[in-house]
Amino acid sequence: MVSIAHRASRLVRKSCPVLGVLLACATPAIAGTSALPLMPQPQSVTVMDPATRSIAGGIRIDWTHAPSPLLRRAGQRFVARLRSMAGQEAGGAPLILHITTGYDPAYLSIDEKEGYTLSTSAADGIHLTALGPAGVLHGLATLLQLVALTPQGPVIPHVDIHDSPRFAWRGLMIDVSRHFMSVDTIERQLDAMELTKLNVLHWHLSDGTGFRVESRRFPRLQEVGGHNQYYTQAQVRGIVAYAADRGIRIVPEFDVPGHTLSILQAYPDLAAQPVPTEQEIHPVCSITVDTQKTQTSCNRVYNQNNPALDPTQPQTLRFATALYAEMGRLFPDRYFHSGGDEVAPQQWMNNPAITRYMKVHGYRDAPALQAAFTAQVEQALARQGKIMMGWDEVSEAPIPRDVVVEAWRGSKWIGSATRAGHPVVVSSGYYLDLLNPSATHYQVDPLDPKAVGLSPAEVEKARAKQGSMIDAFALDPNAPALDAAQSRLVLGGEAPLWSEIVSDEMVDARLWPRSAAIAERFWSDASVRDVADMERRLPVVLHELNMMGLQSESHQNDMIARLAPQNTTPLKVLTSVTSPVRNYAMNRLAAHGGDAMLTAPAAIASPDSFDAMKFNALAERYIKGDRARASDLLAMLRTYRANDAAYAQIATTPALQEAGAASQQLAQLAEVGLEAMKKRSHGHHWHKRVNAILASQDAAFAACADAVAAHTMPLPASGLLIDILPGLHMLVDHAH
Repeated sequence: MVSIAHRASRLVRKSCPVLGVLLACATPAIAGTSALPLMPQPQSVTVMDPATRSIAGGIRIDWTHAPSPLLRRAGQRFVARLRSMAGQEAGGAPLILHITTGYDPAYLSIDEKEGYTLSTSAADGIHLTALGPAGVLHGLATLLQLVALTPQGPVIPHVDIHDSPRFAWRGLMIDVSRHFMSVDTIERQLDAMELTKLNVLHWHLSDGTGFRVESRRFPRLQEVGGHNQYYTQAQVRGIVAYAADRGIRIVPEFDVPGHTLSILQAYPDLAAQPVPTEQEIHPVCSITVDTQKTQTSCNRVYNQNNPALDPTQPQTLRFATALYAEMGRLFPDRYFHSGGDEVAPQQWMNNPAITRYMKVHGYRDAPALQAAFTAQVEQALARQGKIMMGWDEVSEAPIPRDVVVEAWRGSKWIGSATRAGHPVVVSSGYYLDLLNPSATHYQVDPLDPKAVGLSPAEVEKARAKQGSMIDAFALDPNAPALDAAQSRLVLGGEAPLWSEIVSDEMVDARLWPRSAAIAERFWSDASVRDVADMERRLPVVLHELNMMGLQSESHQNDMIARLAPQNTTPLKVLTSVTSPVRNYAMNRLAAHGGDAMLTAPAAIASPDSFDAMKFNALAERYIKGDRARASDLLAMLRTYRANDAAYAQIATTPALQEAGAASQQLAQLAEVGLEAMKKRSHGHHWHKRVNAILASQDAAFAACADAVAAHTMPLPASGLLIDILPGLHMLVDHAH
């Protein structure tokens, strides 16, 4: 009997490749228990027997007590998902899954009971015991991840699992204002959330770009502000029910008093400043084409995030109160997000009537005025039975203690908000639209007030352009660790995906698999921090999600086929070992390229390149003496070197031509790797030459290594980073 205790030292891992089917090599997963491809990792796993158990006859559920309709549907989903993974039953008696659960009146609340135990080793079958419906859903998700396909058919290991989450709030935030997303797209994300034990969808439904829910009280919101791209109330109720079936709460966000252009286009009398015209809002662009590349120049004259409500008008509060009451009836969750972020002070300070009001009422600055408005909104929501959430700007001035603060500008806001007694949800460090790889997010702990923030040097670089507002993003090196009372106030975390450069077709690949890694950070013990082990499990989990309905792979293939219909292979190879530039560098490129960036190769490349991870891991093993890896490395390098000639043949459009430089650089880097592996003497001049080549690629990574660099340094025009660079550095450094 082998036990995993995540607070103890890790056991020796045995890798298990994905062989085109889920969990394709069961025996190593049993022999090395930490190799079980579970994500999130449970609190404890005990392998009872090194043998496996066949489920070739399928699994039949036996409910100890009559299941509720919700649990019955959960069982039906489990059976359908198992069939999609393992195929139709090959005959023989099914294995019995005995499910015992209690009644949990707190289901779909912050206090719900989520723990479960799962034993697959009993003589009479599998036993899943939970305190409530949430635990059943989580246990079924874990059981699906235990299924392995072998030449003898599907099997599961003999394990005992005891599990419960570290944090009660484990969420994704999806922005559908900037790019509208279909009902099917949202439902796919909810399915993936269920399978990875995420339990909150923070749905960002209004912003400057669009208002996305049907309002019968204020119909111009969707007709004018929503540009007729919105969810009907019936669709919202359907999505809320779909989420509830999967153990997921939906917390809506309707942003006030800033980020309200879409509201003000519909109801301009509420505006602090004159509402801009369409001509002012949309950029005027000119396109220049030469033999090298296509350049788009845009005269952007308006920031759609800036327009704000006038909080001094009584009608503004009446509007917000009535709107929230109507929207609150669509979303039964007690929590309601009212935004409150990035209110541009000039919106108020450049309005004489507002500044007179501030003087009369003793509001010294814009934050003080916002705090007063926030308190009024909180009272209105409280009367409606809601608990208010807001971005961390709302905590800069005194506000009611019950307001939940979402810390996004840096980890220091976790400390300041909890010291003031506020419950906190942490999103700083988990912003998926920064396009950082899973490893970056995975290393951020929600309880660390020094995890994320700009260094003093970065702050000073940014101050010239951003002014004093940049101080809010600064790291506080003296931030004390949270005490026990503060830690209890941290409800959990969320991974936001803002959609400026995310089309409906891109959503699945931009959210997953990184959200699965973040789900582990929110669920598993704080000691589960092995990045290499997480990266080993990541492609397995993504493959599982795609087998059960996610469309990240199929959508990426569709995008490639449209860009390169005559031959998809060269673009597939290029995007398999590259990733998009990070830390909002892509936003900077999109400011010139516009919507073309939604279909460019950088929109296809994933922040986590599994092929590059494999290459880098092989290179590390090779230089440590595992010479058997040489053939695999050489084959990969030869493929990358040869790919450029094929890519040149398909590069007939501006988007493909712009990525041509990255293709050429990949071939050049592959040649460096091949030279480094040759059994010959590598002299000083060789090292000097190839290190200069590597340095040029290091510069591309440095240009987007942080938010300040990404806004100031030269970026690769293609928006692509070549992710085999770490492995090449190892090979070159090892060459003598």
